[in-house]
Amino acid sequence: MEGVGGDAASPVAPLAKWKAEFSRAFQFYLDKSTPLPFHRWLGTLAVASIYVLRVYYLEGFYIISYGLGIYILNLLIGFLSPKVDPELEALDGASLPTKESDEFRPFIRRLPEFKFWYAITKAFIVAFLMTFFSLFDVPVFWPILLCYWIVLFALTMKRQIMHMIKYKYVPFNIGKQKYGGKKSPASGGSPIH
Repeated sequence: MEGVGGDAASPVAPLAKWKAEFSRAFQFYLDKSTPLPFHRWLGTLAVASIYVLRVYYLEGFYIISYGLGIYILNLLIGFLSPKVDPELEALDGASLPTKESDEFRPFIRRLPEFKFWYAITKAFIVAFLMTFFSLFDVPVFWPILLCYWIVLFALTMKRQIMHMIKYKYVPFNIGKQKYGGKKSPASGGSPIH
């Protein structure tokens, strides 16, 4: 019963300490990357490129790629959808305006951009790791999977775009709107006397 209270002698203690330190460092760098979306997405593009090259050179693991595509499509739907769906929810304080006379309410995503990026990056890393196990290399005719995924993508995006049109929301903000105000007489033309 001596070893019950003393964690220092336990062989699990260094592992738990290392896990806590790694988790803290990982969270630190994740927090530092939050205000840098361009760099984050560049990193994800690099990870995705490595995965695509591995699948291309191995000429296999198409079922993993198909599952990855379906998962990314599911994440994309969450990214493009409002947090409160006006079709399902009664009009409360967080819903989107549907008429011109309604008060403006900002678009709030169901899946925020950071979580969207994080989930896609993790998905590519997991898919990449799965390509090291031959168990997941199920022989399939990949053109059929590709065609099916394209049809699924087209139908899903059509439904999502129709939803956006029906409830008049745009999930992207291109930046601050610039309004054309009155032109000053000093900018050109003849002065008014």
